Amino acid sequence: MNNNIKLIINNVGGKIENENFFERNELKIILDLYAQMVSEGSWKDYGLNISSKQVGFSVFKNSTENALYKICKNFKPRNKNLKYCITDTNGKILKNSFDLQILIKNTNWKNLKN
Repeated sequence: MNNNIKLIINNVGGKIENENFFERNELKIILDLYAQMVSEGSWKDYGLNISSKQVGFSVFKNSTENALYKICKNFKPRNKNLKYCITDTNGKILKNSFDLQILIKNTNWKNLKN
């Protein structure tokens, strides 16, 4: 049994800090992109990865393969441009930005090299 998984319903009192996950508007941006890519047939599945340093939204072409990309939010980045980044399967940073919407908007997903 995985003791690291938590289900939070009605977070009364804000015991879980928003900065330790995607905020509502950030998740909407990512899920809108995900819906678009699924409708185009490019992506098929996703997963969320949460650690003490970052949260990541991994996307998969097939659920049996490794993630194509991971859209990450770093909680304490070394510099402001590393707040949000897109990494490949090996964790190599392909693109980064201080603004998630700009990062998503300026990424050509079909030509992104991994």
